[in-house]
Amino acid sequence: MTGSFGTTADVLAHGLGGRTDLPLNGPAAIVGGGIAVAVSFVAVTKLWSKPWLDPDAGRGIPAFADSARLRAALRALVLVLALFVVAVAFLGPAGTGANLAPWVLYVTFWVGLVPASALLGPVWRVVNPLRTLHRLLPARERPLPTWLGYWPAAGWLLAFVWLELVAPARSDPRLVGAVIVGYAAVNLAAAAVYGPAWFARGDGFEVYSTLIARLSPIGRRADGALVLRNPLAGLVRADTEPGLAAVACVLVGATAFDGLTRTTCWQAVPGSGSTLVATTGLAGSIALVSALYAGAMTISARVSGTGAALTGLFAPTLLPIALGYAVAHYFSFFLLEGQMPFLLAADPFGATGARVDYRLLAPEVVATVQINAIVLGHIASTAAAHDQALRLFPPRRARRGQVPVVIAMVLLTCTGLLLLLSG
Repeated sequence: MTGSFGTTADVLAHGLGGRTDLPLNGPAAIVGGGIAVAVSFVAVTKLWSKPWLDPDAGRGIPAFADSARLRAALRALVLVLALFVVAVAFLGPAGTGANLAPWVLYVTFWVGLVPASALLGPVWRVVNPLRTLHRLLPARERPLPTWLGYWPAAGWLLAFVWLELVAPARSDPRLVGAVIVGYAAVNLAAAAVYGPAWFARGDGFEVYSTLIARLSPIGRRADGALVLRNPLAGLVRADTEPGLAAVACVLVGATAFDGLTRTTCWQAVPGSGSTLVATTGLAGSIALVSALYAGAMTISARVSGTGAALTGLFAPTLLPIALGYAVAHYFSFFLLEGQMPFLLAADPFGATGARVDYRLLAPEVVATVQINAIVLGHIASTAAAHDQALRLFPPRRARRGQVPVVIAMVLLTCTGLLLLLSG
C-alpha cells in the first residue's frame, strides 16, 4: 500500500488511523489492561515497602555527550532548520500536501519530541532556537512571580492542542508559519523581561520536553552530572510549583480527546465536525481528566490522614500515562506519515514520485505497541505514585492513600483502551 503527497490535512491532525483493522479482541484487551494495573498495585504494595527510586543515583556518561561544543553545534543547526521551515511555510507551495512546514511542525517536531525527550532527556531545552535567539537580546531579567509556575506552559500547550485537533485550516502552510512566528515573538518578549528562566516555565514545548524527559534513562544528578539512571527516578523529585498538574492533565486529556474523535460514537454526535462542538469536546475531555485526578488526590489525602495538598506532589506521576497515550496514539503515525518531511525535502518538486511506504509496520506490531504502551504507562505511573507516597507517609497510610489513585489509574487505563479500540 502506498500514499501520495496529496494526503489530506486531517492526517496531520490525527495519528489514529487504521485502528479498525487491528487484530485485537477489544473487550478482553480492556478488561485485561485494567486487571493488569490493579494486580501490579497489589504486587507493588507487597514487595515495595520503602522508597526505592533515587533521583540522584546513576552511572556517569562520557563528558563529550555534555560538551559545550556539541550543545553549541546542535543549537546552531536547529536554529537554521527552524528558520528554513518558517521560510518554506511562507514562500513554499500553498498546498498542505506539497509544503514541508506543516509536516515538520505536526509530525517531526510535535510527535517526534516525545521519543526524543523520553530517550535522550530534555533535548528541547538544549537546542531550543528561542533560547539561541534570546542570547542576542540585551541581558535584562526580573524574577518570575512565584504564583506563575507552569501556568503559561499549560496555556500554550492547551492552545497548541486546540490548533492541532480543532482549528479550521490548521494545516495551511501560511497559518503554520504565522503560528511559529507569533509563538516565537511572544515568548522572546517575555524572556526579554524575565530572562532565560522564562523558557523553563513559560515555553510550552520546552516544558513538555522537560517533563517527558523525567522518564528518560539519561538525567542529571543534583550535582549537575549527566548519568544513566532508572527511567522512573526523575518522577520523584519534589516539585509543587503551580500549574504542573494542569500541564499533565492537558496532555492526557488532549490525547484522550484525539482518540474520542475517531470513535463512531463521537462521529454520530450532531455537528461533531464543527469548531464549537470540537472545542467543547476537547475542553470536556481535559476537564474530566483534571477532575478525576484532583478527586483521587483529595480522597487520597483524607484516607491517608493528611490535610496536605497532594496535587502538585503527585503530578509528575501522571507523566508515564501521558507518554503511554502518546506512544499508543502516534507510534504508527510517526513512523509512517513521518516519512513525508524527508520525502518532501529530498524531492521538493515531486519529480521522482516518491511515496510513503505503509508496509513498514504490520498491524500486529501496531496493536502490540499500542496496547502495551497504555497498560505499561499506567503500571509505571502506579509504581511511581507508590514510591512517592512512601516518601510522604508511613507505609500503612501510604497503602491506604494509594487506593483512590489506583482506582483512577484503572479507569484511565480502561478508557484509554476503549478509545483506542472503538474506531
